Amino acid sequence: MSAESTPDPAIPGQPVTPGEAGLQDAAATRGRGKGRRRKPRARRKGLVIAAWTAAGIAVLGGTGAGYVFFKLNGNIKSVDIDQALGADRPDKADNGSENILVLGSDTRAGSNSKLGGGEDDGSARSDTAMIVHVYKGHKKASVVSIPRDTLVDRPACTDAKGGAHDAAKDVMFNSAYSTGGASCAVKTVESLTGVRMDHYLEVDFSGFQKLIDELGGVGITTTKDIDDPDSHLHLKAGRHTLDGRQALALVRTRHGVGDGSDLGRIQLQQAFVKALVAQVKHIGLFSGGTRLYDLADTATKTVTTDSDLGSLNSLMSFAEGLKGIGAGNMDMVTTPVQYDPANPNRVLLQKQKAQLIWKALEDDRPIPGTATEGNASGEAAGVVTP
Repeated sequence: MSAESTPDPAIPGQPVTPGEAGLQDAAATRGRGKGRRRKPRARRKGLVIAAWTAAGIAVLGGTGAGYVFFKLNGNIKSVDIDQALGADRPDKADNGSENILVLGSDTRAGSNSKLGGGEDDGSARSDTAMIVHVYKGHKKASVVSIPRDTLVDRPACTDAKGGAHDAAKDVMFNSAYSTGGASCAVKTVESLTGVRMDHYLEVDFSGFQKLIDELGGVGITTTKDIDDPDSHLHLKAGRHTLDGRQALALVRTRHGVGDGSDLGRIQLQQAFVKALVAQVKHIGLFSGGTRLYDLADTATKTVTTDSDLGSLNSLMSFAEGLKGIGAGNMDMVTTPVQYDPANPNRVLLQKQKAQLIWKALEDDRPIPGTATEGNASGEAAGVVTP
């Protein structure tokens, strides 16, 4: 079995114009009474999980007095994936649920090159992928991680600039993004799952590091020592408050835990997502001022969205619908896979079990436990807890 190879890996004190003030007054009026709340070598990981934080901070920023609306709105980058994907897609669910593909990207350029420790070869990679399914009522969510080493049949796709890319068989899942960007990644996920992605969020890891620092770090507990020279993470067992660089190292770590595979790294990422979501719950305790503005500024610079979420108002509205989802009502699983007998660095989809997950998402039902039993796991569960 052949495979394409990719390297392993309201802000007080801010001046406003009269026009901005009118927008701020309207935003403040809408916000009253709603409360506060609020995606090869291991070191070359793209980061995904700041997307959830970015959405939450956008909501908080929208409710503050003196909010610099136009500046933050201008920070947001978007991609028109709907036009690139066309009409040949799964039907949109009509049950009140939403599916969001969240990817982390590593462009190797600028500050990303320094953080990733790799050369700027002009390429872009996405080694972390999660499908976030928000259930009807927006009180619970399931998060399904897709291992980047999964061998898939990548469909023909068109990138956001109109470039056509041929289909390919038995290639790594993350080749979809490096081949044709966001639209080809979404096309591949929809082909794999038969489930329509309603939205797309992408995060780069330089913004992720800065965002964690501005959050004041994220608290986790390690049940074992972690010593990974590749990600430069060295933690003794115990309680830690990770700064941005340590958090970045943690979600890139694979050789220091479990069986050293990408599956173990996914387990660390999932644990960190829960810790991060719990941390965002506490943002409402902040006093505002320039710190809140800095958080909102970094968050909106960190994400790239689909065009439907490509404005501050849209992102705020979307995030408002997520604010009731906490770490305790997020179910996090990994797509059922087994190690490839022909290449232990690749994994194969367990199609019957995976179909149980895709059908549950389509029908807006909880993921059955039978879909996640007896699969290759990475053996790093429980090493990190929120």
